[in-house]
Amino acid sequence: MINDKKRPIRVVQYGLGPIGQGSARLILEKAKTGKLELVGAIDIDPDKAGKTVGSLVNASSDVVISSNANKVLDDTKPDVVVHTTSSFIPKVEEQLTQCILVGASIVSSTEELPYPFDRYPKIAERLHTLAKENRVTVLGTGVNPGYAMDVLALVATGVCTDVRSVTVQRRVDAGLRRQPLQNKVGAGITVEEFRRRQAEGGFGHIGLIESLRLVMHGLGWPIKKFSELLEPVISEVEVETPYLTVRPGRVAGIKHTAEAYLNDHLAVSLDLRMYVGAQQPEDRVVVDGDPPINLVIEGGIFGDTATVAALVNAIPHVLNASPGLRTVADLPVPRCFLPS
Repeated sequence: MINDKKRPIRVVQYGLGPIGQGSARLILEKAKTGKLELVGAIDIDPDKAGKTVGSLVNASSDVVISSNANKVLDDTKPDVVVHTTSSFIPKVEEQLTQCILVGASIVSSTEELPYPFDRYPKIAERLHTLAKENRVTVLGTGVNPGYAMDVLALVATGVCTDVRSVTVQRRVDAGLRRQPLQNKVGAGITVEEFRRRQAEGGFGHIGLIESLRLVMHGLGWPIKKFSELLEPVISEVEVETPYLTVRPGRVAGIKHTAEAYLNDHLAVSLDLRMYVGAQQPEDRVVVDGDPPINLVIEGGIFGDTATVAALVNAIPHVLNASPGLRTVADLPVPRCFLPS
């Protein structure tokens, strides 16, 4: 937690892929108000290390990108690290530990981190204990998981006297998104290749079960029975994006669903359809409750921009949260960070 309210919040950007670059750009924009300061940047890509952040993101910054994470963290002593390197907790535990040990809180886009307690209980306990010992906070967030299919659903129930079930549907035109996401959902590959990658793991959308667990936990419902299904969406027409072409009969993207039951009653249902050429994208939350809620965001939430916003907007909340490994449900309602 920052005690000196007169100085800017010192931020290190850890990872400068498409999301990390967007995050750095937004940090630099908000730094013009004097409330944030980008003091360091880390990336192992040899094509980025040694360059300035400004040259990479087309903004004004002479912060030099380094591949030496320990040196950057030791030299800059950041208040918070915005971490955007990998989707998977085992791959980032060491990176998160590095940040914690220098006394930096963390806002991470790692998709397994918004609710890691069931999938990786030992790692979660290690991170939680270490964060408490060093009096910092660790948070996983983003647009999904972190908002569209979990936080938004929980907020929708806030005016209900009773809730029987929650259904969340998300339709995303992957053709409008960044190339790594199009690759991640298998756009353009054959069904056989889709099945091979699916069997190997780490393919498709990461974090749907974390969203399911977060919603169930937020409503106080124990998960004793749940299911998950990942299927390809097959294109019927040829669709071109700036990065690839999807031919008829090839995979356009994914249909990914997850359901949790409470006493054999379907309590939470999540339905994500993310594919190139998706028509009428939207985000929808339906609460069977008193009163019933049918919340629709027409056009859907544009994930690339929203993920960056979710990370940067969480900075002040993380710095004022209780130390430890926390979830977005532990923090105040997400809102835009508008430094005055």
